[in-house]
Amino acid sequence: MHIVEVLGRIFISMLFIVEAVKKFFNPDMSMMYMSDHGVPEILFYPSIAFELIIPLLLIAGYKTKIVASLLALFVFTVTVIFHGYHFLEDGSQLTIILKNISIMGGLLIIIANKPQICSFDYYLENKKSI
Repeated sequence: MHIVEVLGRIFISMLFIVEAVKKFFNPDMSMMYMSDHGVPEILFYPSIAFELIIPLLLIAGYKTKIVASLLALFVFTVTVIFHGYHFLEDGSQLTIILKNISIMGGLLIIIANKPQICSFDYYLENKKSI
């Protein structure tokens, strides 16, 4: 069942990677959306880097608990800033909030589990015991 864990890490990471690529190729729209919600544009490029690097580390299974925690915190922050109070005005925002809660749930499951054989964490943990 180790491949299932890897697929789970890939599937949950793809959302962040695809969003980072979309932001990269459409920076004006993304920066406008950020500024409309009071987020400084200076955070645009760091957010792209975060959404690319951290999910790749999750896929590799490197520092998985820390990386999944960072992603869960990122999703929570984005949910509060961009969708938190808008769900009263726009019903589709509630769907986005529920999706983000589901993503955080998946990340919490990753945090709660020990590293499996298809991860750098497992390799590094077992290398120390040799």
